[in-house]
Amino acid sequence: MKDQLYLLRPGFMNAGLGPLYCGDSAPVEVHYLEFPRPRAPLVEALGEAHQGVPVLILAPDAQVKDGGISPRTTNGHRFLDDEGLIRRYLSTQYDQPLAG
Repeated sequence: MKDQLYLLRPGFMNAGLGPLYCGDSAPVEVHYLEFPRPRAPLVEALGEAHQGVPVLILAPDAQVKDGGISPRTTNGHRFLDDEGLIRRYLSTQYDQPLAG
């Protein structure tokens, strides 16, 4: 299993704003979700309390290279749900320039 990144499908509307998009890309499995909740794949993996996106669910065997990143854990999955930490993880994990 690879790291899994969940993003909203491009073109969604929120509170009359949009169309909006999550523009991140990385060498991981990307799953686009619709804006309305519940977001079944995330509820199944992380529980109802963790449906926010972006969220990166780490592969079970992923060794986090950046010692300053501490993934959260629930339902046996390690995950990051902070956009800045996700960018930092992807940059350091895959030897890419730090994303802004």
